Amino acid sequence: MKWVTREKAKVDRIACPWLIKRFVDPEAEFLFVPADKVVETAKREGATPFDSPGVELTHYKEGDKQFVSFDALIRKYRLNDPGLLELAKIVRGADAKISDAPAESAGLEAAAAGFRVIAKDDHDNMKIQFPYYDALYQFCKGRVAGTVALEHSKPSS
Repeated sequence: MKWVTREKAKVDRIACPWLIKRFVDPEAEFLFVPADKVVETAKREGATPFDSPGVELTHYKEGDKQFVSFDALIRKYRLNDPGLLELAKIVRGADAKISDAPAESAGLEAAAAGFRVIAKDDHDNMKIQFPYYDALYQFCKGRVAGTVALEHSKPSS
């Protein structure tokens, strides 16, 4: 499958390709285009658009809760891995202004901004950030299982 989104990716537009490659379509191809060309490119290339206004797989609200494109993909493809759902909270907090963002969200947002600066282009950005998401996913799986915790979050004795 081909997928298309806006260029100059930071958080959600790198998290989504990671999610797609790891859980939906390992052979996925990604196109990064100017914001005003996403829908046109999707039609021309037969690609699925994401994280762009007016498309199915983008930010949405349920009641007073805000969700990001990463959440939209999880919902569409009925992904229910507990570690992935924990990771979604971090991605959501890094990409959207929400009141209950996990502490890790600030670190993800900062790292994503730095990766965007050092990456040659959006494809390079994906390549260098995917190991970061692999590690964060493993952390989230361990957190849910109760086998991983951050040292600074442990109560002092």
